[in-house]
Amino acid sequence: MAVSSPNSIPQRLTPKKTPKPNIGSYLSKIHITWAITALYLSIMLFIPIAAMLAKAFTTPPAEFWRIATSPIALSAYDVTFTTSLITAIFNGVFGTLVAWVLVRYDFPFKRIVDASVDIPFALPTAVAGLTLATVYSQSGWIGSLFAPFGIRISFTRLGVGIAMTLISLPFVVRTVQPVLQEMESEVEEAAWSLGADEFVTFWRVILPPLLPAILTGVALGFARAVGEFGSTVIIASNTPFVDLIAPVLIFQRLEQYDYAGATVIGIVLLVISLVLLVGINLLQAWGRRYDKK
Repeated sequence: MAVSSPNSIPQRLTPKKTPKPNIGSYLSKIHITWAITALYLSIMLFIPIAAMLAKAFTTPPAEFWRIATSPIALSAYDVTFTTSLITAIFNGVFGTLVAWVLVRYDFPFKRIVDASVDIPFALPTAVAGLTLATVYSQSGWIGSLFAPFGIRISFTRLGVGIAMTLISLPFVVRTVQPVLQEMESEVEEAAWSLGADEFVTFWRVILPPLLPAILTGVALGFARAVGEFGSTVIIASNTPFVDLIAPVLIFQRLEQYDYAGATVIGIVLLVISLVLLVGINLLQAWGRRYDKK
């Protein structure tokens, strides 16, 4: 009987030890990422805001309050924020309707219509304002239809609202559209099979998942409308206490070399915008909780 040599005895296989992750290298990558993010945000956002605050606070408190609460400034705040909020809510309704049609229906030239929604993104705002002022003037294609009823659109506050509606519409459509595309039609069919009508299906099944996206689009559209300058300065008459918006008032102060006054009004716009955006974000959080229920 042949005896196998020790060298021929199969050795027991031992599992290879997996190398431990290098925690130091991982943390260093995180630190680099955070450093780049902090540097970018500081250059593009935090430092300019800090510079604006520093410039505004060089004004004595009494003078700051006088500029911020002057009658012409209060009127400009009212025109800016009230009109922006109305147009944002308006686009929240009709922008959702446009997104619904683009997702759920097929019709001729659908791709062209879908692409045209993004025109306000690419169109220079001055060109948009000139076009709107021409079309909605009393002799324009649309404005002439309202002129016999004594309704003026161009060079009024209504024209400002139309300009804000145009430039903020894509934000709602492009925010709601992906959510609609991901929604499964089987859920709606299941609701119909259980006896729900179209209204109940929309209110209980479709709207809750869409609500956070709609509120996001409304918030983005509102922020865009508040800061709009190019189109509104052309379609409005820029008359104080009529249709003068805050960005145009800031520009007028700069033309008069009143840098402190322009900075004070800019700070007020910033604070009010942040408060309103925080409120809209709270509504978004409520919408998400409602959706989970």
